[in-house]
Amino acid sequence: MEAESPAGTRPGEPSGKSARKRLELQRDAEPGPPLAATSPLPPATACPPMAPSLDLVTHPPASTTQSPSQGQDGGTQPGTAPPGKTRRLQREDLAGLRSRLQKVTALTQLPPVPAGASSDLRNHLEQVRQLELRIREKKAGHGTTSGDTGASGDTRAAAPAAEASSEKPPAYQRFHTLAQELPPGLTLPYKFKVLAEMFRSVDTIAGMLFNRAETITFAKVKQGVQDMMRKQFEERHVGQIKAVYPTSYRLRQEKNIPTFGSGVKKSEYQLTLEPVLGEEEKVDGRPHLSASRLLERRKEFNRNLVNIVKQHHKAFLAALNPPMVVPEERLTRWHPRFNVDEVPDISPVELPQPPREDRLSTAQEVLSSARGMLPPKMEKALANLALRTAEADAGEPAVSKAPSPASTSSALKGVSQALLERIRAKEAQKLQALMTRDAGQEERLAMLGRLPAMARVLRNVFVAEKKLALPMEVVCARLADSCDMQMPPGEMEKHLRLFAELLPDWVGIHVLRTDTYIKLDKGKELGLVTERLTKAAKEAEAL
Repeated sequence: MEAESPAGTRPGEPSGKSARKRLELQRDAEPGPPLAATSPLPPATACPPMAPSLDLVTHPPASTTQSPSQGQDGGTQPGTAPPGKTRRLQREDLAGLRSRLQKVTALTQLPPVPAGASSDLRNHLEQVRQLELRIREKKAGHGTTSGDTGASGDTRAAAPAAEASSEKPPAYQRFHTLAQELPPGLTLPYKFKVLAEMFRSVDTIAGMLFNRAETITFAKVKQGVQDMMRKQFEERHVGQIKAVYPTSYRLRQEKNIPTFGSGVKKSEYQLTLEPVLGEEEKVDGRPHLSASRLLERRKEFNRNLVNIVKQHHKAFLAALNPPMVVPEERLTRWHPRFNVDEVPDISPVELPQPPREDRLSTAQEVLSSARGMLPPKMEKALANLALRTAEADAGEPAVSKAPSPASTSSALKGVSQALLERIRAKEAQKLQALMTRDAGQEERLAMLGRLPAMARVLRNVFVAEKKLALPMEVVCARLADSCDMQMPPGEMEKHLRLFAELLPDWVGIHVLRTDTYIKLDKGKELGLVTERLTKAAKEAEAL
């Protein structure tokens, strides 16, 4: 019966199959619960911000294709948001990300200095800005006037040279004299020794070329000196040699000199050197530069270098407190506080230049020739440059000065000024004696310093031998074996004779035929002997 059959069955269809289809249609047709109630996920508004999907933004869902989230009939599966809602969520996420990005950007920016900030903070900020400007100017090389003065490329090229010259020299040059193994004396600075070696090399090359009757050009000498010394040799060094030894060479600018493929045109001017010799120095009727003359010229150059250092040393002594005056002919060493390596370099003399009538070389010439054609600012800059150049040419060479004497320290407060003056005068006297001491006095002082220690060894030798007199050879051999210092027998004999000179009542020297004997008074107190020897050494050191 139709009443007993399931509802919705059609006639002519199997009952089971028709019932299954009818039930599914009824289930789909029934209104389901809302999406928010059946979805196991939290609502879209409670989701955290997430990165937008580029695929969803750029590729909206098509209506013709069935997505995985849709059912067979085109509906949406539970738990999946519809396309319209997805686009709204993406717009909200983009707006949130933009706001967060603006907050981060605002945090990274430094806030401006408030108007009510303290004056100290503003002063510090101003100092930092000034330091930054100085660093930038130093890096850019703006220390010299380049644009305002209207100087040419030579002025701009002089800036790196001046900066390089102001750099601190290496330690092996600044402390050259401290590293010498030679005894202290009138040592020369490192740069002076290099210049003396350059003069020796120049003289050697010039002597060979001069004796072959060949024109001595600077190009030939430069190459030879650089090959010999492995150092750079420039015209500036020739000017320094001329300043130290003015009568060494005669310098000229000549042209039409054969160059033999050296890269210099024959018609160009070249700097030539000619040794200055006497009339008697001739071989076969023409001047000849012999080896003995080369040696004399080298010694003369070294003497001139020493005299230059003596002038700086004299200025140093005059600036001391109290000032000291030491005759130059008696000076044997420099003052202990005189830093030899800080003596300024020798200023080179001006070398002959090729004639250039059509070219302007100085600021004064430029100003004279272009007066009225230049702007007032450039004329003023050229006038200032010419004035500075004239003042630099007229100025005297710099002389090293001693540091100004420091004021009396707090530890000496309360001490009598007269006592301080006496102590300083005594110290100056000792230093003057030290600077005027010759080699013989130095050797005698060294021997006097060794006598107190040798006196004890000498007495022990005679006590061990149990004799009143011993041969000179035996005593020298015993002393050489027992003393700390290593000396040959001849040096030991000098010390024994000095003993006899200072203490004739303790040590006696007697010559019997061909033998020399030493006699010692073993009963004399050794402490008194040592005291007398120490006193003699101090007196000799004060002289």
